[in-house]
Amino acid sequence: MHDHHHDHAHAVANSRPIFWAVAITLGFSLVESGVGWWANSLALMGDAGHMLTDAAALGIAAFATWVSGRPASNRHTYGFARAELVAAFVNSLFMLGIIAAIAWAAVDRLRAPLSVAGEAVTAVALLGLIVNLLVARLLHNDRRADGAGADLNRRAAFLHVLGDLLGSVAAIAAGLIVTFTGWSWADPLLSLAICVLILFSSVSLVRQALHGLMDGTPLSLDLAQVGRTLAGTAGVRSVHDLHVWSLNSARIVLTAHVVVDDLAVWPEVLARLKHATHANFGIDHATFQPEPMNSPLLFMARTVQVPTSRHSGE
Repeated sequence: MHDHHHDHAHAVANSRPIFWAVAITLGFSLVESGVGWWANSLALMGDAGHMLTDAAALGIAAFATWVSGRPASNRHTYGFARAELVAAFVNSLFMLGIIAAIAWAAVDRLRAPLSVAGEAVTAVALLGLIVNLLVARLLHNDRRADGAGADLNRRAAFLHVLGDLLGSVAAIAAGLIVTFTGWSWADPLLSLAICVLILFSSVSLVRQALHGLMDGTPLSLDLAQVGRTLAGTAGVRSVHDLHVWSLNSARIVLTAHVVVDDLAVWPEVLARLKHATHANFGIDHATFQPEPMNSPLLFMARTVQVPTSRHSGE
């Protein structure tokens, strides 16, 4: 006997703010790249390249948001929620590539400094800061409106914009330093500093997205604690073959075999198990397989077992 608790009435997230962010970011990156090339500013050209790739990253995020809202089908019975994790993983790798490219160019510029037009860099970087603040506000409000603050896809998109924001600050600082001191190394050094700041967040996002794609137990959950909670439910003798994984950062799935004394009271036990998973762990999609205490299949599963491997169950 199986019980499946499905909730396929997932709202399609509003991706319009992301599309606006793409248009604004793409337009200004073209302006910034032209001025950066004219002014010989690596910080400005790096920020322009960053914004150009961010436009692509935001486009990926918007597409993933649309795909994840599609309904389930016979070939994709869980729907397309996993698209959010795929987009977050791709965008995070994209971000690491940007960091490597800017760091390489900065080291090369330290070896052979070029004169930088500090006034032009400062003016355009200030305008870029305003643009990035506008885009960041669009995405931040979008996350709050949809209740998607934990959405890895949107976190990855927001991380790109944050990188742009810090890049604009670095370009402003570089322009001011070059203008008032003539110290041309300020431009590449500040670019390297921004790379280091963004690196840690990017690596963390890659790790979380890959963990989800590999059907890992959500990092916010202790699998042993989940097993103990289920096994401690009234009417349950033990739990085995327990698996917990994520479809996306907001939707967790659980399956387990539950040993009971009497199958006649299974409906009441099932209701208690559902309540326990929802109240304690926020899991609304749970499948439980009841097994009578005298089942011959239980000679290897008399106690709660924490699995060493997981499968998606799809």
